Amino acid sequence: MNNIDKNAQKQRVYYIISCILVGVVAFTFAFPLYWIITGAFKTGAEINSATPVWFPSEWDLGNFQRLMTKRSAPIFDMTLNLFGTKMIIEGPVMPAALRWLLNTVFMSVTSMLLTCLTAAMAGYVLAKKRFWGKGIIFSLVVCAMALPKQVILIPLVREMSALNLYDNIWAVIIPIVGWPFGVFLLKQFAEGIPTEMVEACRIDGANEWRTFTDVMFPMIKPGVGACAIFTFINSWNDYFMQLIMLVSNKNLTISLGIATMQAESSTDYGLLMAGSALASVPIIIVFLIFQKYFTKGITMGAVKG
Repeated sequence: MNNIDKNAQKQRVYYIISCILVGVVAFTFAFPLYWIITGAFKTGAEINSATPVWFPSEWDLGNFQRLMTKRSAPIFDMTLNLFGTKMIIEGPVMPAALRWLLNTVFMSVTSMLLTCLTAAMAGYVLAKKRFWGKGIIFSLVVCAMALPKQVILIPLVREMSALNLYDNIWAVIIPIVGWPFGVFLLKQFAEGIPTEMVEACRIDGANEWRTFTDVMFPMIKPGVGACAIFTFINSWNDYFMQLIMLVSNKNLTISLGIATMQAESSTDYGLLMAGSALASVPIIIVFLIFQKYFTKGITMGAVKG
């Protein structure tokens, strides 16, 4: 009984220490978000106060008002070439911050969908198909994971310019599609699917597309969820690529647009915090939606041999 009591006490101590450490880590990661959200509702005097103001004395919406009224942009715009004449059609004007947010959501969601689709198909082929050069292709994918984006930045810019996509939101989307990490991740998941199931579908007369959509894709769905949230976050936070590819006010993303609203001689921290709080809402929603697939995908990938 004494040994049992001692083990129970040790487990209780370990549990308390673990809870304390997890609480400290959680507070460390959550505090910046708390500071941004509360700072978005603080007055300029509270933000620039010498002593930190941990909670706003009154919830001030002035920062969001300046964010929504400082610049404007059309809801949509189209460029048409009629009989050699270039025509630009623009929709109603809206706050530029909302247009930037729509641009960022469109960029991230489109990149996520296209990347998950291409990575799932590529992973299926590399895992279950036999063809000459498969090892070479997979080696190139692994090497591309270690290649910094800055190395291929100049060729990417020249390529987008040749395709007349420079200063277009598609110039940021296209380079993300075929993300090497997504191909690698979903290939590992596809390898865990028994090959007999694919062969059974072939015997039953199912074509390759039917085999992929009805058998493989549902079974690698946790990996697709993990790839989706990774791609969304990577695309949303890719400030460097957005800075290089996007120039016009109407085509900016939310992070890039907020950065351009800073004054040269001073910084409006309230405006920046309001923009940051607005930009954090969609990515938090996406993480909450895909959290189940994200955690399941990570754990399944961790135990895979």
